[in-house]
This record gives sequence, structure tokens and C-alpha cells, in this order.
Amino acid sequence: MKNRLHQKSAARKRQRCLERNTAARNRHRRLRNKLEARKRSVLRRLDKTKLPDFSRPIFRGCGNVHFELNNRVNGTAFGGIPLLHKLAQDIGLIDAIDRRLHVLKIHLPYYDSDHVLNFAINPLCNGTCIEDMELRRNDPAFLDALGAQRTPDPTTAGDYCRRFSAEQVNRLQDIFDDTRVKLWQQQPEDFRQQARLDADGSLVGTYGECKKGMDIGHEGTWGYHALIISLANTREVMRIVNRSGNRPSHEGAADALDRAIATCFRGGFHSVLLRGDTDFSQTEHLDRWNADPRIRFVFGYDCLPNLRTLAELLSADSWTKLDRPPRYTVETEPRQKPDQVKQKIVVERGYDVLRLKHEDVNEFNYQPTACKKAYRMIVVRKNISKEAGGVWLLDLFRYFFYYVA
Repeated sequence: MKNRLHQKSAARKRQRCLERNTAARNRHRRLRNKLEARKRSVLRRLDKTKLPDFSRPIFRGCGNVHFELNNRVNGTAFGGIPLLHKLAQDIGLIDAIDRRLHVLKIHLPYYDSDHVLNFAINPLCNGTCIEDMELRRNDPAFLDALGAQRTPDPTTAGDYCRRFSAEQVNRLQDIFDDTRVKLWQQQPEDFRQQARLDADGSLVGTYGECKKGMDIGHEGTWGYHALIISLANTREVMRIVNRSGNRPSHEGAADALDRAIATCFRGGFHSVLLRGDTDFSQTEHLDRWNADPRIRFVFGYDCLPNLRTLAELLSADSWTKLDRPPRYTVETEPRQKPDQVKQKIVVERGYDVLRLKHEDVNEFNYQPTACKKAYRMIVVRKNISKEAGGVWLLDLFRYFFYYVA
């Protein structure tokens, strides 16, 4: 008797589960059908073969318009926010933040993940400053989309930021790294062939006068000079190091790159390519990176007098013309370009113009002072024509150096 009752109960559970799955599939099917129907309706209205009556302006108004407040349905322009929150839940990011960060000792009522997501969501909703959070917390549709009764106000969010220490900032970035490693490991094998890490500095201005750590940058902007390490494969930010506005671009770059490299190898990448401009030459770290066969790099190097002399001593027949690929491919037929109004004014007024004629490339071995071995130095020579009023004056040569390994 008990076995029969157990079997009947299990059968009822399976039946209810099947019905729920069927209902969910039907809802998804109806939603897809509605979206496709709306697309077809828009395409019909934009059909060029069926133009409307153009005996009068197309913008004709819609007559007597009434605006009403719906008591049951709220609308929001930021429909992707629930998907973002669902993604953060599914990949375990929210649980990891609450389990490991511990900036807050008690929750009244917000958790660490609430604050972190609040900062992430703000720029996605066209927020440009912390005060814009107030707009979202007064939007019932936005709150309903997150399933939240309320969100932190700007003053509470600012207080949360001030609680962070440098150690906790790095811990939060480590949490991000551990989460992205799990996602990378689920990608196909060709995705993990090579990670391309780019290093760059970004000047972030501020209008405040009491911001701790702010300083004036080389452009005269008060603020901060953040170091950003990004993965070019996916355009995701791997590391951010906040610095005063007057700090050099390369400060702290080696440590940040080492952390990003370790994360890439944990994620299953077979090799790493480091890239940066002349501010990130990192010559004192090249030998260490080059000792690892999995690490390669391409860094710019300043046009020093000795390098320019070495480039000028290269034989003329050793240079190879550099052909850059076009920015885009014309799919149909090239259009006729209109008259160049700007060029006409430049010629009439006799302004000086620098015009690139062609580029040549060459290479030689060079050992920086801080290195124990020589590396390939790629040199790009730009042949630039100087003109005035449309008349050629002279040719200039400018050199750009990159060492690679």
C-alpha cells in the first residue's frame, strides 16, 4: 500500500513539473511570437514600395491624445537590468561578494552585493555621477525589475565607498577574477589560445575640492590618473589601480600586469601577449617576463637619439613598405566623395600641412639598459610631406619604435 501511495505521489509531482515546464515553454513561445509580429509590423511601415500619402507632411499628429496612469503595469527604459542581475546570480558573483568582501559588519538593510551592483547599474542607466542613483530609487518600475523595495541613496553609497581600504579593493577585484576564471573555462578551446592584455592610463577629472588623493594632471585637470589593464579579447577590465592625477602612467603597471597574467593562466589561456605604448616600456621587467615561454610582449619605446641614429644607419634597401589594411570594406560601390571644403580653405590661406605619404618598416636588435639581453626593435619610419598653400616644401621622417619578444 505504501509503495502504491509513494508511486502515485511521485507521478503527481512529475505531472505538475511537466505542466509547469509546458506552461513556461508556451509563455516563451507567445513572447517570441509577439516580438516577431512587432518586427513585421515595423518592417511593413518602413517598406519603401508602399509610401504613404505625401501630399502633406508625414508628421501629422495623432489627434486627441490622452495620458493615463496604469495602476497595474509599470514601464522602464532599462529592461536589461533584470537580465544583468540574473546573470550575476547565475555565475555566483553575488554570493561570492557577500561571502568574501565583508566591508559592512551589519546589514541595515543592504548587503555588500547590493552596494556593488548599485554602482555597476548606475552608469548602465545613463548615470554620470553618484547623485543619479536618486533617480533610479524613485522609479517604481526599476525597483520592481530588481525585486527590491528600495536601493541605497547617494549618501549611503558614498559612505560605503569611504569604508573601502586598498586591501578590500584588491579583494573585490580578486572576486571578479575568480568568477571570470570559471566562465573562461567554459569557453571553447580556440577562445583560450592567447590572452591580449592592454595597459593604459586614464585621466578622470573631478569637480570636488575635498577629494582625498586628487591632484593636477599634465593636462591641467584636477582628479585621478587611473591605471587600467584590459583583456582585448573580450574588452573586459582586468585590473584598475587608482592613483593621484600627477602620477606617471606606468606606475604600478608591472604588479597589475602580473596579477592579470596569473588570472589568465588560471583561466586556461595558453599564452599571454602584453601590449602598451611608450609610457609602459617596463624594461626592468622584460627579462623576467621573457623567461616564461608563455609570455610575449609588444611595447612602444621613446625615440631616443641613439635609436634614431641606429635607424638612420640602416641600409636603404633593408626597409620594407608597410601596407596597412583598410579600415572597412565597401560592400556595394564606392561613392563619389564631395568637395573637400576644409582642404580648399587650407590652401587659400597658406596654412602649413603635414601629409603622410607612406610608411616603411625595419628591425634591429637592441638591449635596453635595464635588460641583460637584446630584443627585437621594430622601427616604423613615416615619410611626411610638409606643404604650405598646396605647395610642397620638404619631406620629414619620423620614427616610432616597438620592441617585441
